[in-house]
Amino acid sequence: MAKKDPYAALRYKEFNLFILVRFALVFAWSMQFIIIEWQVYALTKDPLYIGLIGLMEIIPALGMALFAGHIVDQKEKRNLLALCIALFSIISFGLFWITSPSVFETWSTKQILYCIYALVFFGGLLRSFFGPTIFSLVALIVPKKIYPNAATWNSSTWQMARVLGVTFAGFSIGWLGENEQMGVHWSLCIVFGLVMFSLIMLYQIKRKPILNPNIGEPVVKSLKEGVSFVFKTKAILGALTLDMISVLFGGAIALAAVFATDILKVGPEGFGILVAAPNIGSFLTMLVTAYIPIVKKAGIKLLVAVFGFGLSIIAFGLSTVFWLSVAALFFSGVFDGVSMVIRQTILQLKTPDHMRGRVSSVNSMFVGSSNELGAFESGLTAKLMGTVTAVVFGGTMTLITVITTGLVSPSFRKLDLTKDLEEHEKED
Repeated sequence: MAKKDPYAALRYKEFNLFILVRFALVFAWSMQFIIIEWQVYALTKDPLYIGLIGLMEIIPALGMALFAGHIVDQKEKRNLLALCIALFSIISFGLFWITSPSVFETWSTKQILYCIYALVFFGGLLRSFFGPTIFSLVALIVPKKIYPNAATWNSSTWQMARVLGVTFAGFSIGWLGENEQMGVHWSLCIVFGLVMFSLIMLYQIKRKPILNPNIGEPVVKSLKEGVSFVFKTKAILGALTLDMISVLFGGAIALAAVFATDILKVGPEGFGILVAAPNIGSFLTMLVTAYIPIVKKAGIKLLVAVFGFGLSIIAFGLSTVFWLSVAALFFSGVFDGVSMVIRQTILQLKTPDHMRGRVSSVNSMFVGSSNELGAFESGLTAKLMGTVTAVVFGGTMTLITVITTGLVSPSFRKLDLTKDLEEHEKED
């Protein structure tokens, strides 16, 4: 195997443009989601309403996921992503308008909430297209032999944008405008600007060929092929299932606004630090993985990472000290970063080019949508059990999942991607 180059993907101009576009998008989306959570809790003082944000996004995301994957595999990826970003700008501008003083002075709280949830629902529809399109586009920008390195930098960019996005959102709410409401309003204006910037930069990337040999294939047949491939490929199925359960039950960060306001009492600035902590941990970990290979013994590494994630979530739930809570969330991000890079590498190495959209859509159903469903689960269990008990319960379920997976699937424990990478190097 060739000597590992930690900067291999960054030596391609279009990949650099791609991660710049992704950085702007994720920064904007992360800001927007955190600001919405803060706004909804400020209006209702009820964690269940925070959970409903996730539910409003997951319903359309799940409902459209497989169809979106079929469309992505049939269409040119650059222009399809541009269309998604253009539609996302409508959502971001709508939220900016809804939080304006004129609306708050004339609309009822219920009307404002309905509009926020409606725009989040529309965002869920777009979400089902974003993931498969981005996953497919990056595979057309870099050669197969550096997919693992591209996955590392792609995930690192995602995490860095999340870190800065959620942190800036927390602070901007308190800093922009003469009060927190105006801070929310002008923060959403920044989100809109970032979305437009990403759209402009995307057009610096050339259009890409459509590699699917079955253009015009019936939708039902296409969807069956994609789902069948995932369920027959044990490495992909195991990685997706493990991450789905851990994200579903370990979504404690969705309750960060409750912890910041009612338990730790640290205000919007502390809220920003809490939501940033896991993303900082993930980002730093992903930078390290650019230098340290993760393809060897990938299965056992993934199991250990998710187990560590569960322990960190339990520690966060039990903590009443702000900086201890920050540390717990930081380490949850460290372990989640390892998990994310391994999962993305498995998907890139095991998925044929003509099926990337559909496989990524199944991935979004398993893992991506689990973030929103996990947010709803956290809000619901917090309502039923209490906030602390809900978080500890989620972490415990994650640990049980890891132990069960390790016991019932010895083939997954032995998963190693070294041969897959060597085969791709020969192809290139």
